[in-house]
Amino acid sequence: MHTRDLIHAYYEAFNRGDREGMLALLADDVVHDLNQGPRETGREAFRAFLARMDRSYSERLTGIEVMTSADGTRAAAEYVVHGTYLADDEGLPPARGQAYVLPGGAFFEVRNGRIARVTNYYNLGDWIAQVAGRA
Repeated sequence: MHTRDLIHAYYEAFNRGDREGMLALLADDVVHDLNQGPRETGREAFRAFLARMDRSYSERLTGIEVMTSADGTRAAAEYVVHGTYLADDEGLPPARGQAYVLPGGAFFEVRNGRIARVTNYYNLGDWIAQVAGRA
């Protein structure tokens, strides 16, 4: 699968809520750099991250644009997150069903046709301002 198609398949699975479909596209030793957070390694750590996210957030991505390196080993994506904050997430404001819209992006490494690294970025301050009612 071409790298661009791989990344689009990853986000299509995300938007469908198909977590197993997302996980199937990852290398066993995938590295996941959380936005302003720690680095996690492995598909099972990624599975646990998705479960934490699904508990607190309902999100859909739009405007997904994918760019790839000539050799297909690197990719970047830009998108807009449309979400609802469902349940309190540790260290963040209380959840009351707040809606938010937030630009985001990610960088990827691809190895042997699978995603070997995902590094996510978004403006946490903007998100906090939106869910705290200060946006």
